[in-house]
Amino acid sequence: MPVRKFRSVTEMLPSPLLPLDPQNLKLACDLSTTAIRLRPLQIPAGVYKHRSLEEAQRLRRSWGA
Repeated sequence: MPVRKFRSVTEMLPSPLLPLDPQNLKLACDLSTTAIRLRPLQIPAGVYKHRSLEEAQRLRRSWGA
């Protein structure tokens, strides 16, 4: 998908959703639920210190993220 730049918001295509429609919140929640089911994050809680970038990347790969 190409990247498009706009000088103003008025140049953008109108949204197919109506503003302030309660259905928009339900749609956003459903999309979030679907995304979590497709790829749940499995990152252990905590702060990790690393001596090198390679060490940090190795740990991240072990999480499967």
